[in-house]
Amino acid sequence: MFAVLKTGGKQYKVASGDVLRVEKLAAKAGDKVQFNEILMVGSTVGTPTVDGAGVQAEVIDQIKGEKTINFVKRRRKHGSQRTKGHRQQLTLVRIAEILENGADKSGVMAAVSGAGMMTVSGANGAPTSKKAAAAAERASTPKAEKPKAAPKAKAEPKAAAGADDLKKLSGVGPALEKKLLEAGVKTFDQIAAWTEADVAEMDEKLSFKGRIEREGWIAQATELAKG
Repeated sequence: MFAVLKTGGKQYKVASGDVLRVEKLAAKAGDKVQFNEILMVGSTVGTPTVDGAGVQAEVIDQIKGEKTINFVKRRRKHGSQRTKGHRQQLTLVRIAEILENGADKSGVMAAVSGAGMMTVSGANGAPTSKKAAAAAERASTPKAEKPKAAPKAKAEPKAAAGADDLKKLSGVGPALEKKLLEAGVKTFDQIAAWTEADVAEMDEKLSFKGRIEREGWIAQATELAKG
């Protein structure tokens, strides 16, 4: 019995015991592989392939084809030609068995052209890579959900130790309070005791531009200090 198989974009008519040179397969010498694209088995013609049919073969060796010479010429450039040598990578296989049916359940590694990963025939005969199977298994395993961390409370600005709430003064916000604290002004008593010279110094030092007198901080601080 013979079969017509397709691999590497080419078709081969094979029988048990034949030795073929096919496009490089992702397999090692001694491996058993199975061709699943079978166009014809005996008198059965596929549409385009025969369901359940397969051809099993043993990999003999990875070889290279005969060296081919390609001439490269440039248009209107006299004497500008060079040769490029090329040897096609091939796999030498020996046909072991032709299966008319049941190939999709054989479990034999599928013959895949190129330097891709070795694959195993799936339940429907389609090659399934080991890497893809492992990824599917990982995807099907439910991941343990990590407990969500409680949202962090927004940090409140810390008042200086022993300091009054200077924001009670007219026109003083958090930024201005910070400037006063950095300048050593912490209490209402300090502000209530300011002299004209102190006010002028703070105006110049913190660029208040007359705000102290305009807002009446000394009078406000005197009242707030009383409690």
